[in-house]
Amino acid sequence: MFKSRYGIILIYCLLSMVCFTLMRAVLYIWSWNVIDHSLLNTLGIFSLGLVYDATFNVYVALFFGVFLFIIPNRVLNSKVFRYITYLFFFFFLYFLYFSLAAEWFFWEEFKTRFNFIAVDYLVYRREVTDNMVESYPLPYILSGIFLVTIATFWMVKGFLRRSLLSKEGVLRRGVITLSIMAFSLISYQAVGQSFRDARVNNYEKELCSNGQYQFVGAFRNNMLDYRPFYALGPDPQISELAKKSVGKDPAAGGLYDISRDVQADRKERKLNVFIICVESLSADFLTRFGQKKNLTPFMDRWFKEGLLFTRFYATGTRTIRALEAITLSIPPTPGRSLVKRPDNANMYNLGGIFKDRGYDIAFLYGGRGYFDNMNAFYANNGFRVVDLYDFEDGEVVFQNAWGMSDGDLYRKAVKEANRAYGEGNPFFYFLMTTSNHRPFTFPEGKIDIPSGTGGRNGAVKYSDYALGEFLSLAHKQKWFDDTVFVLVPDHCASSNGEVGLPLGKYHIPMLIYSPKHIQAKEISKISSQIDIGPTLLSLLGFTYRSYFWGTDILDEGFRERALIGNYQKLGLYEDKKLVILSPGQKVDLMENPETENRIKTVEGKDPFSLAAIAYYQSADFVLKHRMNRWR
Repeated sequence: MFKSRYGIILIYCLLSMVCFTLMRAVLYIWSWNVIDHSLLNTLGIFSLGLVYDATFNVYVALFFGVFLFIIPNRVLNSKVFRYITYLFFFFFLYFLYFSLAAEWFFWEEFKTRFNFIAVDYLVYRREVTDNMVESYPLPYILSGIFLVTIATFWMVKGFLRRSLLSKEGVLRRGVITLSIMAFSLISYQAVGQSFRDARVNNYEKELCSNGQYQFVGAFRNNMLDYRPFYALGPDPQISELAKKSVGKDPAAGGLYDISRDVQADRKERKLNVFIICVESLSADFLTRFGQKKNLTPFMDRWFKEGLLFTRFYATGTRTIRALEAITLSIPPTPGRSLVKRPDNANMYNLGGIFKDRGYDIAFLYGGRGYFDNMNAFYANNGFRVVDLYDFEDGEVVFQNAWGMSDGDLYRKAVKEANRAYGEGNPFFYFLMTTSNHRPFTFPEGKIDIPSGTGGRNGAVKYSDYALGEFLSLAHKQKWFDDTVFVLVPDHCASSNGEVGLPLGKYHIPMLIYSPKHIQAKEISKISSQIDIGPTLLSLLGFTYRSYFWGTDILDEGFRERALIGNYQKLGLYEDKKLVILSPGQKVDLMENPETENRIKTVEGKDPFSLAAIAYYQSADFVLKHRMNRWR
């Protein structure tokens, strides 16, 4: 076969198959403690992995097979074409090794193969490139890849030369190319995500996968339409359940019309509001939830002085999922976040309610707000936007790949608040921090861990320190007594686990603090980020028209439940049960998900499954019919 021009493809495919298998073996050893490593299961993982590896290579072969079919022999055999091919093959090899190294570091960070996060990272080149430079010894890594590429190329150069000097007629080339096309068509029809998705253990599912294959799949699945892929119920019945979930009369209004008037039971208080969304602050970083390393001394004290919600959950695993949940109070719909979708302007949102009352509303981000389309989303929904580019000279003391330090952001927020207060305006400010993010660097001399040396623990401790500085500075301002501080993480530091939706990886703290107006207390009701807005508005005594899916956690009739999801799986946690909706109209049930990882497939017609369907089917309908737009 190496005497054929198609030997070039064969050489690459054989090399990549060896590399993919070695990568799988390394990740298999890495995951030893969280998978079943019996002989039968191991054979299943590596056999299915070979199928995905081969499928990816068939797709690669298709492109080059067509190209090789049309190249005449005299061109193929020419010296110029030979050296161009050598150069191209060298860079193709380099890219193969580079992608494997990138997959290793991606697994280290997310415990998964390439997915939609990797796709987003490719789009936002500056943040990712700077992050890599600051987090890893990149010159050594790239040099090592270069040396391995040279060695590999030297080994196969003779085979390449033999292939490039071959002579084949059009008929033989046509048969080979048509065979590759046939294999590609068969692979497209026969191989999909269902094989890997059949595995319950999430680590095993990822081990079966091929990173490059998953990366391409992430491009295709970034947008998922709910109705063709997920379990459905009859629209009239699901509409009634959706209305009941928000406390509305099921007979009132049209199909899926969850709008209702929320009447306050207390006098309205026009207090200022800071919502502080802290990057990757898992609940288990805090002493209150079992941490023994004293990473959050300030928050450990502070959380005793406000309303602390101890059974609170993030709706997703990405920052923009938190932003949509808090701002729009909407369930996590499948595919990409609403923050990144087209036609996401003028949506009914929390900031708009404050703006109607004369508040100065702003979104303040510690990085570059074009990342994940954050600036555009907030600007198109009535917010004033302040990001890294809006800071004046001297206001940014420390900066890394993702943006300024939390301390810089907080000092800017106080300046903005002072300006609004001086102009006689109340303010509603939504802050999004960046310090608790790789490369985990921060201003020196602030904590007892040197910048960049303590990994996540150092970044958490600095985030806590910066919060303490912020509250100390805020306490000196004239507006402090009449201000409500809401602290909520965007998501946990790690989101992957043995199952598709590991409940513990969504557990975050939430605090509402205003010592003059809100009594300190712990609230143990199960709730999630979509409930922040309604709870805050209730505490302020606001009467308003609501299109929110969330409700007031403090209300006696509050239904304890949490909505969690990733870009494909959608969950409802309630009464020690977690129902999970997945593509393929699949409905799974986990009992006691806080302590066990057992999953069973159910019909999806029981009341609990229908309750979950009601949240997500109604959200899909409302978004498609633009029913939650500002008047």
